[in-house]
Amino acid sequence: MALMPEPTTPLHSVQYAFRVLETISAHDDGIPAALISRETGLPAEHLSPLLLALRREGYVEQITDGAYVIGSSLLRLGSGPARRQALEARLQRTLTQLRDSVGAAVYISRYVDGEIRVTQYADGPLTPAVNEWVDFRSAAHASAVGKCLLAQLDQDGRRDHISRHRTPRLTSRTITNEKVLFSKLDSQPATVPVLDLQEYAVGTVCAAVPLTAGASAGCLALSLPVEDAHRLRAAAHTLNRRAAPVMLSMAL
Repeated sequence: MALMPEPTTPLHSVQYAFRVLETISAHDDGIPAALISRETGLPAEHLSPLLLALRREGYVEQITDGAYVIGSSLLRLGSGPARRQALEARLQRTLTQLRDSVGAAVYISRYVDGEIRVTQYADGPLTPAVNEWVDFRSAAHASAVGKCLLAQLDQDGRRDHISRHRTPRLTSRTITNEKVLFSKLDSQPATVPVLDLQEYAVGTVCAAVPLTAGASAGCLALSLPVEDAHRLRAAAHTLNRRAAPVMLSMAL
């Protein structure tokens, strides 16, 4: 069997995670890592950290002989309202852990029915959330969240959004020209975090990475006070690396 390409993005990691979960769920008595590797085609050097992440999230468990079985977190999801509550609780725990890991407030946002919605976030006394001085729904052109979501839309979707939400200047750094904005969105690599360097609010810098769950556009973002701007790129890199468990929780 040909080897899979290296999982370089959160989406790749989630695709491989589903293959691993499907393989483990087909073996009620457990399956060793070597056999998982053979059945999925995922090399051991990529499978090991993925299994570690799935164990940390409780999606798989390792039994006494070292084999892997489906974990209690996955079994508890069930269906209906209980499943939704379990997913939201797990997402919140994951966001809290991510907040502590990157030392910044973190957010999940989605583009739903033509609007930007921050659906969950985790902040704290040392990691304050952004002061939403302008409704995020009206600031897609200026915020990392908004630009990350707009980058996932096609040209018609972007134009529709801008026709309903104009591009006012919020700070001296805000991009207000539609052509310039769309050009920057088109040149944004999918694997590189989108940055907001005081474009939405003076005193705040942000980063966002895409989270695609199903057909809807989504993103995972963080914010820092400008005095911590020197940490932004490293924090954004960690955010990108840690996006896969968040995306997996959203997709289950």
